[in-house]
Amino acid sequence: MTGGVEIIPWVATSLFAIAFGGIAWYLATAVKIKTGWQNGGSPIARWLDGRRRAAFDRQLPEVLATMSNALRAGFSVSQAFDTVVDLGEQPISDEFRVLQQQLRIGMGFEDALDALARRVGSDDLSLVTTAIMISRKTGGNVTEIFDKISETIRSRQKIERKVRSLTAQGRMQGVIVSAMPVLLGLVMTIIKPNMMIPFLCSLPGVVAVVVVASLITAGWLLIGKIIKIDV
Repeated sequence: MTGGVEIIPWVATSLFAIAFGGIAWYLATAVKIKTGWQNGGSPIARWLDGRRRAAFDRQLPEVLATMSNALRAGFSVSQAFDTVVDLGEQPISDEFRVLQQQLRIGMGFEDALDALARRVGSDDLSLVTTAIMISRKTGGNVTEIFDKISETIRSRQKIERKVRSLTAQGRMQGVIVSAMPVLLGLVMTIIKPNMMIPFLCSLPGVVAVVVVASLITAGWLLIGKIIKIDV
């Protein structure tokens, strides 16, 4: 019986090591840089993609205004792209630089635009590329199209910022509620190590930690689902 009790800490430690290693491998795997974007499905890859795409979308209205002014000055669409590459900020200047390089090596204009939209994955950019393709076929006024799209994107981003400010309290509550059990456990371990360490190394302690971690994860996912509002 005593031997079985002594094995429990080793089993608990092994389970924690396996779980931690699996989570770390899952988070870090499949993060491969490809023209600035992450070519992978791990949480880190999706997070990096989201940050870069958000920066791209923030810069897009200003870029559309720059391109519209260039077209009014008599530039072609390709020359307007050059203006974005020269005057734009990262990451949008990098993506338009790739577009220009593809055009220079002989890729078709529509194919290069489609590759840009698929590479970035931005709905706003897809709207812009579709408008450019349609205007080239029908002969529409591209400058007016850019101005209207830019105004639409600015309005939507303004609403998104307002929604984010209104849901900030919910996000903060989620962080506090999720962190409280972890912080309380650390404080108790520091204050009462003789009580907490044997408990955490026992089978009931391991079960309790797993249950608490599962409940925290479920609560965080539920809160995230509630405060996520598509505009």
